[in-house]
Amino acid sequence: MDFDLNHEQRQAMETARRFAEREIEPVVDQWDREGRYPREMVAKMGEQGLFGSAFPPEAGGSGLGFAAHAVVCEQISRAWSSLRSFFNSQAVTVPLTIWNHGTDMQKKYVAPLVRAESIGAIGITEPDAGSDVAGIKTVARRQGDRFVLNGRKTWISHAPVCDVAMVLAKTDPDKRHEGISIFIVERSDRGLSTQPIEHKLGHLADPIGDLVFEDCQIPADRLVGPLNGGFPVIMEALDHGRLSVAAGAVGVAQACLDCATAYATERTQFGRLIGKFQMVQKMIADMACAVEAARLMTLQCAFDKDRGRPSAVSSAKAKLTASEAAVRCAGWAMEIHGGYGYSGEYRAERLFRDAKMYQIGEGTSNIQRIIIANAELGFKKRR
Repeated sequence: MDFDLNHEQRQAMETARRFAEREIEPVVDQWDREGRYPREMVAKMGEQGLFGSAFPPEAGGSGLGFAAHAVVCEQISRAWSSLRSFFNSQAVTVPLTIWNHGTDMQKKYVAPLVRAESIGAIGITEPDAGSDVAGIKTVARRQGDRFVLNGRKTWISHAPVCDVAMVLAKTDPDKRHEGISIFIVERSDRGLSTQPIEHKLGHLADPIGDLVFEDCQIPADRLVGPLNGGFPVIMEALDHGRLSVAAGAVGVAQACLDCATAYATERTQFGRLIGKFQMVQKMIADMACAVEAARLMTLQCAFDKDRGRPSAVSSAKAKLTASEAAVRCAGWAMEIHGGYGYSGEYRAERLFRDAKMYQIGEGTSNIQRIIIANAELGFKKRR
């Protein structure tokens, strides 16, 4: 397997790296402490085409593919993980689902999302339905030329600020997987309200909250895909989203290695650089291996997608490997920094807080293990 990036993919990665150095790194510490929603930063990312790798030019993209998407996402997350979630809402889950399964009329939403002229959100999780997607209770009932939505989504990235949301609802409440449909909801739709979730461990600049539907009326032509056929469509969206989660986790893990090696070659104890101590070297070596393994697994997933091969299992493997690597590397970086790692003056503290979400979002680590194990055991067909 040749994992070398081609010229265009390397250019995309370098563009993202330069953007991170020029635009993100000078402000990240202050903006993160403030919990500032970086709307202007996201708009600049859209202008630079950072969200468009998976889309053709007519959809506002570059057509470079998923491998380019992965390396771009890694570079941005390496600088500031709070920006990683926008690679789902602007670059894969919401616009790519509409592009692949929506009507010609619905595709009007895609280019503004890819260019970050509008902000997207994907409404799946509910107070009583997280990993169990088929257990959602939000209901959409047909009334003439409209659907009326009632229910609540929670822990939704960008809920407080989104312009467009792709929402899962039961159109046949008596069924599980076979009763789910997908709808496009606009912020101006009557009956939609949002509530922010203010207190979070990490990703302080990623606005997260609830979408509340109270007799929210949606035109029937905003049904995405077939009626009661939304479950396989949303599984495909999560499959794509897991690639960006994995790439973001690789970025966090790499940032942990970066700050740990920098500190270990500056800090002295007992008259020696701490990087000379074997226990510190062990952690550095383990971090380097974890980062590289996660990156290769993520690129394997991206190459599967670019070649049209089944990728659900490789997405699960990449997401699991990379998210676990991010958490381990964040812990090692904290240990190497000692007491200073506990201080907000050092990156290790922010990375430690941000890393944990990667084990939870877009399907927990245990859900990924179930997907992988079922495929290996032959209990479910690989897809």
